[in-house]
Amino acid sequence: MATAAFEEIAETFDFLDDWEDRYRHIIELGKAMPGLAAEVKVPAIKVEGCASQVWFLPRISGSGPSVRFDFEGDSDAMIVRGLIAVLHALYSGVPVSEVQGIAAQAELARLGLDQHLSSQRSNGVRAMVGRIQKFAAEAAAAA
Repeated sequence: MATAAFEEIAETFDFLDDWEDRYRHIIELGKAMPGLAAEVKVPAIKVEGCASQVWFLPRISGSGPSVRFDFEGDSDAMIVRGLIAVLHALYSGVPVSEVQGIAAQAELARLGLDQHLSSQRSNGVRAMVGRIQKFAAEAAAAA
């Protein structure tokens, strides 16, 4: 169950022949993503378990069954900013009740990220997905 934005990334990856081009594309996605203001980057929104510094600021909109999940994110590493952009494409606008049902590892494997990220980056992605799922679960419980 991927969003249209994630499907667009997957289609682009299908056209890119080698991993250097795919890494460049991930970095470009990160560069295109708005960053967080310095004053927002506080320990409370920092994602633990990442080799780089990563911050996630959840955004919940709507009410009742139409509550939707979104987040802003930032990192001090460009490739990680790109990975945040990929996760944003996967989760942005999804009803909070459906976030847990997204098989993030399987969706990211469609891009080949499971085979081409270092173990540290893979652990960081798992930590980011865990944080997203936690935010969404809290929002769903409050809805």
